[in-house]
Amino acid sequence: MNRFIVLLAAALLTGNAGAETIQTVNGVDIDSSVVDLYIQTRFGKPAESATEQERDIAQTEIIDIYLITTQPRAIELANEPQTKAKLEIQRRGLLAQLVASDYMSANEPTEDEIESAYKAQLAHTSESQFKARHILVETQAAAQQIIAELDAGADFAELAKEKSTGPSGPTGGDLGWFSPEQMVRPFSDAVAALENGAHTSEPVQTQFGWHVILREDSRTSEPPTLESIRDMLKQRVAQEKLQNYIEQLRQDNAS
Repeated sequence: MNRFIVLLAAALLTGNAGAETIQTVNGVDIDSSVVDLYIQTRFGKPAESATEQERDIAQTEIIDIYLITTQPRAIELANEPQTKAKLEIQRRGLLAQLVASDYMSANEPTEDEIESAYKAQLAHTSESQFKARHILVETQAAAQQIIAELDAGADFAELAKEKSTGPSGPTGGDLGWFSPEQMVRPFSDAVAALENGAHTSEPVQTQFGWHVILREDSRTSEPPTLESIRDMLKQRVAQEKLQNYIEQLRQDNAS
């Protein structure tokens, strides 16, 4: 029933004042726009595409909701402070969604904005990718001991299986291929400074602990084309524009 009430709230907020009244329940009119939007939300299809059975189901559910919410006890509950607060939050939340959607529809990202976002994305995307393994331990001393064992000829993958506390330990510390921006800065900087086939000569500290890293290979990756990420960029720009609009509203309210 809670889901139906939420759907009805959406219908009531967006109903058409000139719609036809289909039924009156305890003195309250139910108009056709409420039923149509309820059908759309309930069945995920336009009201005109609904079957007769679906329309009958929707009308029955709405009538039941009106019957319950027009009872004397419902009116008493509606006047309780907590209920009023809940209804106000629900109403304001739905209105906020409608206003945000309306704003985004009226302020769709321009081609220049999408291209600017694409250039910004490329500026923060490295062309290099690395294939590496690592051994994660809790102390610097433990990492230094591992480096000494590697220098003496120990197998990196076997040491990782034996000593690494990281989730990649059981697979020999294998991290696969990754771009520098996918890793925390001290780690990615250390990998970039290595030659293929070399391990770090000093432990690398991050918030996760102490790492010994082996760079196995490297390659140059092709950046994504604008068309391949256009939809993602468009959505990002739209969200940024909405956030800027909200931020401006905050500033205006504070002044």
